[in-house]
Amino acid sequence: MNATLAAVVLSLFSAVAYAAAAVAQERLASRTTDSGMLRLLGSGAWWWTVVLNASAALLHVAALKYGTLTLVQPLGALTLVAAVPLGARVAGRRVSAVEWRGTALTLIGLSALLVTASGPAPDDVLSVPQALGVAATTAALIGILSRPGARPGLRHATASGFASGVASALTQTVTVAVTDRSGPLLSAQVIVVALLVAAFAAGGLLLSQTAYRGGLGAPLAVVTLANPVAAGAIGLFLLGEQLQGGPAGLLLAAMGAGVAAWGVVTLSRSVPELPEPLGGATDEHPVAAVLALEPGSAAYEPSLLPKQSDSGQLTPL
Repeated sequence: MNATLAAVVLSLFSAVAYAAAAVAQERLASRTTDSGMLRLLGSGAWWWTVVLNASAALLHVAALKYGTLTLVQPLGALTLVAAVPLGARVAGRRVSAVEWRGTALTLIGLSALLVTASGPAPDDVLSVPQALGVAATTAALIGILSRPGARPGLRHATASGFASGVASALTQTVTVAVTDRSGPLLSAQVIVVALLVAAFAAGGLLLSQTAYRGGLGAPLAVVTLANPVAAGAIGLFLLGEQLQGGPAGLLLAAMGAGVAAWGVVTLSRSVPELPEPLGGATDEHPVAAVLALEPGSAAYEPSLLPKQSDSGQLTPL
């Protein structure tokens, strides 16, 4: 199996895991208020979404070992493609014609990108000053996007996409530096960049959780598009990655990116409301139970405060 094929296969499995985690996050987010993060941290179902995200991240790291940022990051759009049959399966319905059209457009656009972005396994890494510069710039952008204002969901989604894209670019530096065996395993470069990866990965996860409070479609589309933009810029301008085919390849890549973006937006706008789930979900796997929830369908449980009954005994409200 050559490097490009390995990167594509690993990215596909990663996208499926990310899709399941994203849908689960949205279901949980719809049950919380703005101050509900501590409630999520105490939820077993939310920690299952963390496990899914972690599994997807490990597959993504492996893909970055074999493929360049300009190849692997656009394949993140497969997350939304994978969410279509997953959502249909959970809802007990068929995939709609609009969803098939969005899926087809996304896959066609990604196919064009694969032709131009395929190439040898990456061998260049970011230096510590470059990594710190990228981190500082990204942190400033996230700070601006996270300020109070209109459309907080889309702004948080954009910030999440940038954070995740930068985390992927930094992850590739760690992966290549550790596996090339040309220097010490825990060099200063590896340690510093690994800490930055942890910070941006966690920030991207929390920002996406906030963005999904207003629904999954548009925020997930923004995350899906912002992620490869950030990572691709780093790959092209700092890591010396190039698109194949010269000017014609660049034109094909631009057209492919446009078609894929059109497909992503189509998919994000076509997700229907899920029907009310049938009973018995409590016996299912925790993530499956969360995926079966309709957004906004769950009410908060009342506090167990004592009250005096007619018989003189204390009973819960």
